[in-house]
Amino acid sequence: MTFCIELKTKVKGHYIKNIEAFDRSLFEALKPPIGKMEIVQFTGSKKGDKVHIQFISPVRATWISDIIEDQITDDEAWFVDVGSTLPWPLKSWRHKHLVQKSGEQASIIIDQMSFSGKNLFWSILLYPAIFLGFYPRKRIYRRYFNELNTI
Repeated sequence: MTFCIELKTKVKGHYIKNIEAFDRSLFEALKPPIGKMEIVQFTGSKKGDKVHIQFISPVRATWISDIIEDQITDDEAWFVDVGSTLPWPLKSWRHKHLVQKSGEQASIIIDQMSFSGKNLFWSILLYPAIFLGFYPRKRIYRRYFNELNTI
């Protein structure tokens, strides 16, 4: 069974400028405060790029995601990463990073995550962990894009 989580955050800045800011610097800012992880590889946010993370503590694990899609339209932009190597007990992972236009100097960042665990039990246990792991991004996004768009 696949579970979905969607988080929306309104931030300063034009949606195209903001999607272009999804780079290694932002990825570093989004690191979780608990535990230690290393970004082994980050080639970008365009189709064909790859993100490779090594979690060091509290548990050693490898996470590799491939960017399978990216697009910009007249009112939104996005890219999608899909897990190719996932830490146990994740079985599947898909994350759409969507940035919608909200006026000329604001946008809405929408994290759309779908995932499944090795079985229903693990999927249910993963839901709060993933939600709590991604919810702090709202604050980080607001601070990061506020600073980026006031320069």
